Order: sequence, then C-alpha cells, then structure tokens
Amino acid sequence: MEFLFGLAASPAFWIVLVLIYTLKKGIHFVPQNRGFVIYRFGKYTKTLSSGLNFIVPFVESVEADRNLKEQTLVIPQQSAITKDNIALMIDGVLFIKVIDAAAATNNITDYKLACTQLAMTSMRNAIGSMELDDCFQNRAAINAKIHEAMQDATQPWGLVVMRFELLEIAIPPSIKEDMEKQMTAERQKRSAILTAEGVKVAAITTAEGQKQARVLDAEAAKAEQVLEAEASREAQILEATGKAEAIRLVAIAEAEALTTIGKSAATEEGQKAVILNLAQGAIDAHKAIAHESTVVLTDGKTSENIANTVAQAMAVSSAVNLTR
Repeated sequence: MEFLFGLAASPAFWIVLVLIYTLKKGIHFVPQNRGFVIYRFGKYTKTLSSGLNFIVPFVESVEADRNLKEQTLVIPQQSAITKDNIALMIDGVLFIKVIDAAAATNNITDYKLACTQLAMTSMRNAIGSMELDDCFQNRAAINAKIHEAMQDATQPWGLVVMRFELLEIAIPPSIKEDMEKQMTAERQKRSAILTAEGVKVAAITTAEGQKQARVLDAEAAKAEQVLEAEASREAQILEATGKAEAIRLVAIAEAEALTTIGKSAATEEGQKAVILNLAQGAIDAHKAIAHESTVVLTDGKTSENIANTVAQAMAVSSAVNLTR
C-alpha cells in the first residue's frame, strides 16, 4: 500500500500516464469499410481510411465514424394518391452507400433520416404521376423514377442510392372489390371470345371438310364414270370382235359345207342324194303349207312342179360339175 501511495506521489508516474493517454488519443486503428472524420479545432481536416492512422492528440479529434458499406433503409408505409384520385398505401426499401464520409458528416445532420424522408416524398410524386392500373403494371417504372430522383438529391451528401424497391401497394377494400369484378368480367369476356373463336374455327373446319368430301366424291364419281365408260367400250369392242369372229367362223363353216356338198354332188351317188334331198324338201314345203290351213288351193300340177323342181336341181348340179 505504501508502494502505491509512493508511486502515485511520483511525478514520473504521472508523466508516463499522460504519455500513454496521449499515445492512445493519437493512434487509431480504422476497421475495413469505415471512415473516421477528423476535426482540428472544430474544423474538418481529413478522413482516416482503414488501417493504422495517427492524429495530433488534443488538437485533432474523431468527429464521426461512418459506415462505408451498403446500407438498407426501410421506408414506412404511407398514403399516396394516384393520377386518377385513388388513395393507396405504399412502402418500400432503399439501398444506399456512403462514398464520402466527410460530406455525409458535414453536409447533412442525419443522412439516414434525410434519405428516408426524401424516399417518402419521391414515392408520393411517382405514384401521383401514374394511374392506378399503371401503378400495378409498371412497378419497375416507379422504382426507376424514385431512384433517379434520389440519386440527384443525395449527391451533395456523399451518398449513392444503389436501388429502390416497392414492397407493397395496398388499395382500399372498395376499390379492390371493383377491381375483382372488373377482372371477373374481363375473364368472362375472354372466355366468350375464345369460345366464339373455337366455334368459328370448328365451323370453318367442318365446312372445309365437307367441301373436301364433296370434291373427293365428285372425283370418285367421275373416275367411276370413266371406268364404266372404259369398261363399256371394252365390252362393246369384245362383243363386236366376238360377233365378227362368229360370222367369220360361220362363213368358213358354210363355205366348207358347200365345198363338201359340191364334191359329193359331183358323184353319181351325190346326184341321187341331191335329187332326193330336193324332192324331200319340196314335199316338206307342201306339207307345211297344208299344215297351216285346212284348205289348200292348187292348180292340179303339184306333181309336175315337184318334178320340175327336181329337174332344175339336177340342171344346177350338172352346171356345177361342168364348171369344175
């Protein structure tokens, strides 16, 4: 205890203690992605970057410690009115980054609060320039407008607005109900249009099929008629050929019969046979005439006629023989 009291009473102890405190005030280890803003007698002098840094103790001081990483700011929900006078509740999220620690300290009191308020104003302006349908269909356009507006306004503060995203767009219940009815009517309209288009396509397809069927039937009937005509012509040709052949064969047969008869008639027995045949033919003719009627009128020279017929036949036969 006496040692401690003696040490405290020693001037050297206090000198060492002051030196240690002075070194502590003059040496600073700045972490990565941080920026220390240094003031000298209340005036900005420099910004310390990451690593080991020295300042003048008691003359220079660390006025602010700025985070240089990308930061996220949640924009609270607020009311905005569209171009067609529809009240919406919107909120979003903002991504910013401090690129100049000195400007973020010297040019703005609270850059986070300023960015939040500026984002809320930009959201209202962007929504107010668009109609309700556009707000739902063009969220990317709203984000781009807000980002562009904030990018220009935050440059003097040493900030960069990385991006802005709308989180939710809430509409009043009455407007929501009307939109649901409109969507239902639109779906019914599309369904009716699609049904009508389907019926139209089906009718066109059916008509086209019937047309093709009629064309095919007509072509088949035409082909059938052509085949029938061709078959009829072939049949007529074959029939005519058959008749011609039959006539030729009959003529040949008759010619051969006449030749055979002529040869036979050249003999004595043939002459007798011819006379007998002619006489028999004459008798058969008179029998046929008598058979046709119960009354037969003659000139009383029937026997003479038969004899004459036989004589004429013999004369013809003799002429034939002389010709040969």
